[in-house]
Amino acid sequence: MKVTDRSPLQPTPRTVPISSPGTRRGRRAIARHHLAAARDTTHALGYRTLSSNIAADVTNGRLTRTGDFLDRVGGGDLPDGQKSWFGRHVAKAFRTAHDGADAIKVWAQHRTTGHWVHVHVYNPADPALYTALGSYKATRHLTAADISECA
Repeated sequence: MKVTDRSPLQPTPRTVPISSPGTRRGRRAIARHHLAAARDTTHALGYRTLSSNIAADVTNGRLTRTGDFLDRVGGGDLPDGQKSWFGRHVAKAFRTAHDGADAIKVWAQHRTTGHWVHVHVYNPADPALYTALGSYKATRHLTAADISECA
């Protein structure tokens, strides 16, 4: 039996300091827990964990990927290469409108290959989506139909 000079009413010292989630240490601790959870699950659940609330917003329709937007306005028949270039035009228009800031990113599964990719997501009513429709040659034909549907 070990004898200590500590009173039984004294609290025991903590080995791990408690930190609030708002501090840098707290955010890092939460990120470590998310990464640990992502490592021990399936790929789909792991990437969803890494994307957290952003993935939920994409699922619920509060945020949209460029490919989903093209499907909504009638550009779903475009090849993947043209959808990719449309996404680049949207990103450029978004950066122009927001002083060089990038849009929010989320992990999503590629439609055809199944690989997990990091993609930008936008508000469904973001003007950058509609600006890119007019600026990209392969989607210009969708702008007239889209405007007439909204009117």
